[in-house]
Amino acid sequence: MTDQRITKDTADANMADYAATRAAFSWADAQARLAGLPGSHLNIAHEAIDRHVAAGHGTQIALRWIAKSGACTDYTYADLAHQTNRFANVLRARGLQPGDKVYGLLGRVPELYIAALGTLKAGCVFCPLFSAFGPEPIQARMQIGGANALITSTRLYKRKVAGIRDTVETLKEVFTIDGAASGTTELAPLMDAASDTFTTAQTDPEDPALLHFTSGTTGKPKGVVHVHQAVVAHDTTGRLALDLRPGDIYWCTADPGWVTGTSYGIIAPLTNRATMIVDEAEFDVSRWYDILSGESVNVWYTAPTAIRMLMKAGADAIGVRAFPDLRFMASVGEPLNPEAVIWGAETFGMPFHDNWWQTETGGIMIANYAAMDVKPGSMGKPLPGIEAGIVEVNGDDVVELTEPMAMGELALRPGWPSMMRGYLHEQARYEKCFKGGWYLSGDLAMRDADGYFWFVGRADDLIKSAGHLIGPFEVESALMEHDAVAEVGVIGLPDDTAGQIVKAYVALKPGHEPTEDLRLDLMGHARKRLGPAVAPKEIAFRQNLPKTRSSKIMRRLLKAREMGLPEGDISTLESDET
Repeated sequence: MTDQRITKDTADANMADYAATRAAFSWADAQARLAGLPGSHLNIAHEAIDRHVAAGHGTQIALRWIAKSGACTDYTYADLAHQTNRFANVLRARGLQPGDKVYGLLGRVPELYIAALGTLKAGCVFCPLFSAFGPEPIQARMQIGGANALITSTRLYKRKVAGIRDTVETLKEVFTIDGAASGTTELAPLMDAASDTFTTAQTDPEDPALLHFTSGTTGKPKGVVHVHQAVVAHDTTGRLALDLRPGDIYWCTADPGWVTGTSYGIIAPLTNRATMIVDEAEFDVSRWYDILSGESVNVWYTAPTAIRMLMKAGADAIGVRAFPDLRFMASVGEPLNPEAVIWGAETFGMPFHDNWWQTETGGIMIANYAAMDVKPGSMGKPLPGIEAGIVEVNGDDVVELTEPMAMGELALRPGWPSMMRGYLHEQARYEKCFKGGWYLSGDLAMRDADGYFWFVGRADDLIKSAGHLIGPFEVESALMEHDAVAEVGVIGLPDDTAGQIVKAYVALKPGHEPTEDLRLDLMGHARKRLGPAVAPKEIAFRQNLPKTRSSKIMRRLLKAREMGLPEGDISTLESDET
């Protein structure tokens, strides 16, 4: 934890005065900012697209798609309205009804964004899948969710779906965007023949809209259900936490297969009438800097892993590029180490603003805001309308801890619009998340005297060594300060004397070799920063660390492999250690 504070004075921010906005805020007022539908109905797609067209903004670019080749294709708000109407009509013509579940298995291509919004417009439920999934995780998610339709490509269908299709008894239709394969229907001719007018489904605020799957530490993935009222939180948090404004050029680098790529890669920017940048290609340092500069990006939302990779590339990678239009940078996916926040301030003239939320919360709950001083390493403060606390759970008793820097479980008072409405088919599991008037996040955190929250780790990641409670994030951040270190994962291992000892897995920056001298240097650096009781007792070098597709380092997988334990659900694993 750092005592450094980056002082800010952004008088033109959407939330220039945090305390005043928080005091005056109500979710009812936030919902009143939206158009709604007759009879108190609410539909995410209407708020994201059609109300802007009705207000005369149809010619504004809504989505600029950058193909792998570098070629750009623009879609205006009117274009999106027409294309999503066509897709909704296709669904209806093929027998899909409101409430049916439409799955998307595609990369970052326009058809995925059109399908997501068209599905919602039709009153169906949209469920995104990572295009990198193999057949088994695709099968599990479609079976659990009861998939009724799938939109994909012929290549992905042949490689990943054809062999398991018959096991998903509910699957009625498979649409392919680039021709047809045996057992699929080519989408393009259906879209061409469909009308570009459609009456948006009169969905109720509590009607299911989105189904996201999140990995469990063991067993099968959990299906998290969100409703149309979630759009109130998406719109509000986009405006207050990401400082989005109409006409902004906005780039969220997250894949729509992850909840961030839907909530903040589709819904929040469109409800705030921004222009979204969508890049088909995977991470590339030079390409990313070209996009930030060449597309005049105003607001950039990315992940800690990507930030660390940019840091690893060094300042020379920026070259002569400049970013005069860049106004706000934010990070999500896992806690952002203080070094990355400070690097952002030094490199771009502004810090990265970390924030905290979960698939289950549906939207940002705690954040560092545009006009608020940033404490590097802190998650920030709760959104207006969100009451967060640090609690201690003893059986059925939940006690809020009010003293500064007391460590406990991060909890929220239920009732915000994007709160999950259930784990699909797992009511008992859902109910266990709520106790004593709180939603229990499973994350450990602390709150300082200024009201800033600090992430410690998942409750099951906490390390207890010789009477000390050690959060892995604290150790990882200390090691990240060393010039040779690119990434760190820290776990606790059983020890007969201390109970547990701290072990760190370190990935090095280019130009540094994993020598014994470097290991000893890292040990000494950690002891100096943390003290011998908290510093790691063992350090192992790894070329890569196992991460999820949402860029979270999988500590539990490091521990399982170290101890020969079951690995649990690894369907979201992106990269493996070597």
